Amino acid sequence: MLDETMRSVSKAQSLKDIGTPCLLLDRDRMDRNVGRLRERLDRLGVALRPHLKTAKSVDAAQRVMTSPSGPATVSTLKEAEQFARAGVTDLIYAVGVSPDKIDRILALRADGVDLAVTLDTVEQAWVVAEASRRTGDPIPALIEIDCDGHRSGVLPGDAAKLVGIARALEEGGRLRGVLTHAGASYGAVGDAALRACAEVERASAVQAATLLRDAGFACPVVSVGSTPTAHFAETLDGVTEVRAGVFVFFDLVMAGIGVCAIDDVALSVLATVIGHQREKGWILVDAGWMAMSRDRGTAKQKIDQGYGLVCDIDGKPFGDLILSDANQEHGIVTVRPGSNARLPDLPIGTRVRILPNHACATGAQHGAYQVVRSGSDAIEAVWPRFGGW
Repeated sequence: MLDETMRSVSKAQSLKDIGTPCLLLDRDRMDRNVGRLRERLDRLGVALRPHLKTAKSVDAAQRVMTSPSGPATVSTLKEAEQFARAGVTDLIYAVGVSPDKIDRILALRADGVDLAVTLDTVEQAWVVAEASRRTGDPIPALIEIDCDGHRSGVLPGDAAKLVGIARALEEGGRLRGVLTHAGASYGAVGDAALRACAEVERASAVQAATLLRDAGFACPVVSVGSTPTAHFAETLDGVTEVRAGVFVFFDLVMAGIGVCAIDDVALSVLATVIGHQREKGWILVDAGWMAMSRDRGTAKQKIDQGYGLVCDIDGKPFGDLILSDANQEHGIVTVRPGSNARLPDLPIGTRVRILPNHACATGAQHGAYQVVRSGSDAIEAVWPRFGGW
């Protein structure tokens, strides 16, 4: 059983008296989201290696990982260091490794952390191999595969490049496997498109692993994962693990492409009404882009949510009420353009919740989660977050 100890609240607080803006986490929704993906991956016969870049919180991570020691994925060495101090020892650093990161990687490994790195060039493989020879510690690495042209990686059918990287790496390091991420899935809409992205992701990783094995290299790990594909893959044959991160909280982008419902979004920003511009149809709140982030990830979707969808204090959406614009500390709430909805009467001092476009970006604006339960206005715990690289 995972350690469920939560940071205590210094004094009894509720959504009615805590300072705003602040970041709320609905623990019941989060637990439901985590359970949903765990059950799905159990049926498909693969392990979950959650990406902790979204949570950036030890308390949250303990509820997401399958054991206190992992496995888990990180995107910064700061994350690796913070989670290692909390006892997480099975980690993949899923961003391309560079020479300046090697000393910190070696220090973590010397402290007993099984930290694997990611690379997609012979040059990176040489750096890892040299450091491994110098220290006598064969650093494990995964070759990143480009499954959809979204970002970095080696094309899955490029046998010459894959084998060249593997040979360079094993001059001192150790090839652990291949890794890919279907970033293009965030632009897919509908079940069929998401299933297709998931299959391309799976097939690409398996193809690359097969080429490496045929060339005589052990390739025990075949790692795939994005939140959309994790929820829509019909088969994961040949895959050993799935990495996903935003599934823990979900957000409006995920709702917009059909991965979750609005009622699944566990993260919100609590804000207070601070003014009105009635002739303009505006309600002003104290949550601007410093609280919500500049992310406008729904702008290209069928429904543009502005900077966030506005809900009442209990988390129920008003309807077509959005944070349509944002200054540093001022948010402008309006009815969604083109809607026939009426602007609600929200007196100054009214508390509202705003659901975010991108959970990772909004979370990064805050130092802690104020943890609540569904249907309750009591803050039962404060879970610290961290940032940095």
